[in-house]
Amino acid sequence: MANFVLVHGAYQGAWVYARVARQLRAAGHEVFTPTLTGLGERAHLVHCGINLDTHIQDIINVFNYENITEAILCGHSYGGTVITGVANAIGERIRSLCYIDAYAPQAGQSLFSITGADIAHAFLDQANEHGGVI
Repeated sequence: MANFVLVHGAYQGAWVYARVARQLRAAGHEVFTPTLTGLGERAHLVHCGINLDTHIQDIINVFNYENITEAILCGHSYGGTVITGVANAIGERIRSLCYIDAYAPQAGQSLFSITGADIAHAFLDQANEHGGVI
């Protein structure tokens, strides 16, 4: 059986994977559905210092504390940028990456460079209105 690590997108939490996690577990797979810092049920931890590096470390910590190897690492939407960073850091522990309607950045690309100027400006405007938090 396989080890799945499912990373949600922005403005979400682990709950988005509840149904698919149940189905994968019923088929005998090991499934991990962490919530990224500052999102979902961890929204109480939000602050302007949280960034992509924080979320990459969140997932690396799951791998380390759960001793996960040979994982199928899946990311939805913003989660695609997270899993790309995780793969760059601990690729030897990952069997494959699965991008689910997700950003799949190439070397040197940021979320802003992928989404384009209009979306990047909207994110920055939102951060300016909310003390640095999107």
